[in-house]
Amino acid sequence: MSELQLINDRLEALISSLSAPARKEMARSIGRKLRASQQQNIKRQQAPDGTPFKPRKTQPVRSKKGRIKCEMFAKLRTAKYMKTQASPNEAVIEFAGNVQRMARVHHFGLRDRPARKGKEIQYEARQLLGINKGTLDMIEALIINVIKD
Repeated sequence: MSELQLINDRLEALISSLSAPARKEMARSIGRKLRASQQQNIKRQQAPDGTPFKPRKTQPVRSKKGRIKCEMFAKLRTAKYMKTQASPNEAVIEFAGNVQRMARVHHFGLRDRPARKGKEIQYEARQLLGINKGTLDMIEALIINVIKD
C-alpha cells in the first residue's frame, strides 16, 4: 500500500485543482481502464501479480476422454457482473450483487456450498481483483494526460 500512498501524495495537489465534473470524468475513465485490465487478467486466468490461478479440481464425469474444458469466471468478467462506479473523489470496481458472494469466496479461498444441500467445499484462493505496477503506471499516465490538457 505504500506505493499507492506515494502516488496519491504526489498527485493529490494536482488533482484537487481540477473541477468536480472533470475529476468525475477522469475517475470514470480510470475505472473503465482498470476494469478492462482486470477482465484481461481473469481471461488469462492470472492473479494481478501474474501468477496463474490454481486449476480447478477435475470432476469424475469430465475427466474422461473428450472432457469439457470450461474457462473459470467467463461470465464473471463481463460488464454485467463487473461494475464500475465513479465520483469526483474515487473510482470503484466491484462485482454485482448476486455474484459478489461467489467472487469473494474464490478471491479469498473461503468455504462454500456449491449447491443448496451439497457439502461444504474449501476453494483455492484465486485473486480476481488487484493492482500491480503496470496498472499503477497506467493510472498515473491517465492522470497526467488529464492534467496536461
